[in-house]
Amino acid sequence: MIFEIIGGLGFFLFGIRMMSEGLRKVSSNRLKNIISLLTRNRFIALVVGAGVTALIQSSSAMTVMVVGFINAGLLTLKQAIPIVLGANIGTTFTAWIVSFLAVFKISHYALPAVGVGFLLMVAARRPNYRQWGEVLFGFGVLFVGIGFMKDALGPLQSNEQVRNLMVNFSRYPILGVLVGTIITMGLQSSSATIALVQVLAFRGLIDFPSAIPLILGDNIGTTITAQIAAIGSGTGAKRVAWAHTLFNVFGTLYMLVFIYLGVYQRIIEAMVPGDVTESNIMLHIALSHSVFNGFNVLIFLPFIGRLQKLVEKLIKEKADHISVQPRYLERHLLDTPAIALEQSKKEIVRMLHISESALKDSFGIFFEEKWGLARNVERKEEAVDNLQAEITRYLIDISMEELGHEEAEKIPVLIHSVNDIERIADHAENVVELAQRKIDQKLPFTDNATVELKRMIGIVMEMSSDVAEGLMTGELAPAKRALRKEDQLNRMQIELRQHHVSRLNGGSCNMLSGLIFLDMVDYLEKIGDHLSNIAQGLMGGLRWESP
Repeated sequence: MIFEIIGGLGFFLFGIRMMSEGLRKVSSNRLKNIISLLTRNRFIALVVGAGVTALIQSSSAMTVMVVGFINAGLLTLKQAIPIVLGANIGTTFTAWIVSFLAVFKISHYALPAVGVGFLLMVAARRPNYRQWGEVLFGFGVLFVGIGFMKDALGPLQSNEQVRNLMVNFSRYPILGVLVGTIITMGLQSSSATIALVQVLAFRGLIDFPSAIPLILGDNIGTTITAQIAAIGSGTGAKRVAWAHTLFNVFGTLYMLVFIYLGVYQRIIEAMVPGDVTESNIMLHIALSHSVFNGFNVLIFLPFIGRLQKLVEKLIKEKADHISVQPRYLERHLLDTPAIALEQSKKEIVRMLHISESALKDSFGIFFEEKWGLARNVERKEEAVDNLQAEITRYLIDISMEELGHEEAEKIPVLIHSVNDIERIADHAENVVELAQRKIDQKLPFTDNATVELKRMIGIVMEMSSDVAEGLMTGELAPAKRALRKEDQLNRMQIELRQHHVSRLNGGSCNMLSGLIFLDMVDYLEKIGDHLSNIAQGLMGGLRWESP
């Protein structure tokens, strides 16, 4: 019996995952576009969250997706919270699917679905058909798992200890909430817990009042997935994970009052005609799940702003926090292109400072093995990638306005500058990869090689400061200094290569260390090239008034 329950649960989870993955592949691009475009309004964001979650059959997957979008800068916390609230409604759809087990003998069609789905997966030529095969295969396996669980639990119907446990759940709803929370945290799937509760009820092992607290606990337990996904993520991701948790905890707490009074049970029973029977108890459970989540969303929707402020107080931004969101790109300034261009310049300078900071961190890893900085480099590179997209989009919007000749000429130069800065941040990640090879293989560097690299790095950082000054002030002198340093870097690249060959011939240099050395020299020279491109843009007649 235990083996059948474990195996059936495994089939169910595997089926859910296969079906979810298939649906995500079928509509992945659409999902991204829908989520990024339709979240400006909280009500639309709520509907998007509910609809996408019902589609992919997993609120956990939806919240993890939202955490990813927050990390990538595609969503703000204000946009993310309604999506998460909607996900709580969408996840109830699974319980309705499972309810059909009692109404229709859908398990009869499970094995044919597995067979046809597998055939499409291995034989279909078009990727789209193979993906729909995954959906069908997962759907069939899901119900095979439920069938195993249903059959395994049959002998427990007459077990006195199970009956006593059911009575305790009815008498102490808090115990039921706790058990539901723990089970869902362990299974990492609210859908699995609901299905298990429905099968237990279908077999008569628990009654309807005992099932309700388990369902409430299920809603709390499912938030653990987003909490796990937010580990090591930025502040925004942690905040949306906690918003999800608090939403479900607060909802469960006030709903417990109505459960103790018996009000909630009577409301659900009044919504389904007739007495609670074996044939409709699954329907009662699905309805109670939907009503709880729907009512909870209605209660919280007007207070999204307060929920946002609460999580912002609970999760403080760290001192070294790098915001992936633009700081200066105000949409209402697009009507005044001159001011909007000034704002673009400020954001570009900020982007350059982030790239410069990422370089410094990568050098710290390379020379001093400060591996704690690796995550900083990654976060800063992500921030730069997002700023590249946001600034470029903003500049294109400015170009749609009525511009003078001088302003129109600035826009392509600015876009090229943004692209060059993004490449600089990419080179910071390249340096981290070099550092990893150097440290993993324990490659020694001679003192002369280290001194030469640090001298070249010093010129690169000075060049970056010159370019930043030129961008901020609009003066040509910093740009000219940057271009002179770029010539110096080119000469150094040739000089350091010659020095390396001399050390190699003299036997004082490890060959593998030499390869790392040459790669580092090339990266530094390429960083200089990108900074030179920005300086040349400034020299090409791009001048601003000082801010």
